[in-house]
Amino acid sequence: MAKRVRWVAVACTGVVLGAASAHVLELPNKLAIDGPLWLAVQQNLYRGWGPFLAPFELVAIASAWLLAWMSRGSRRLFVPSAFAAACISVALLVFFAVIAPVNDSFAGWTAATLPSDWTAYRLRWELGHALHFALVLCAFVALLRTALLSQPFEVSPLEARSVSPPASRLA
Repeated sequence: MAKRVRWVAVACTGVVLGAASAHVLELPNKLAIDGPLWLAVQQNLYRGWGPFLAPFELVAIASAWLLAWMSRGSRRLFVPSAFAAACISVALLVFFAVIAPVNDSFAGWTAATLPSDWTAYRLRWELGHALHFALVLCAFVALLRTALLSQPFEVSPLEARSVSPPASRLA
């Protein structure tokens, strides 16, 4: 059961990470464009992202916390699981505290009503997404760590021969 929960957490966190990566990759170019173009991008390019991504982020959070709870008997699995759960949870808090208020502000703007301090909104939105990305990346890496740590250690036949005593000593 833990294996399934782990891979649900990894997969859902990976989807969120993909979207967060897109925001970070766009950041330098979006900081260089003028206000009306930036506003048009914001109001058109990201339409529909929330309804699509929100379920993945919520399942990532729930499955990461469930994984942490399920691995509480193993410190080496619990610590990265709990760390991942905390990171992805804080990432969602960053969205609601930093990014969502900016989304709400510019939803009603037009090129003609763009406020003079629009660059402060842009910077807050972009840096909020960069922080969100960093937290989701940390969560993803921690979940991958739990996946690697939970795998049984296997020795290849070639490695087994190099550590086995010579046959002449066994006879």
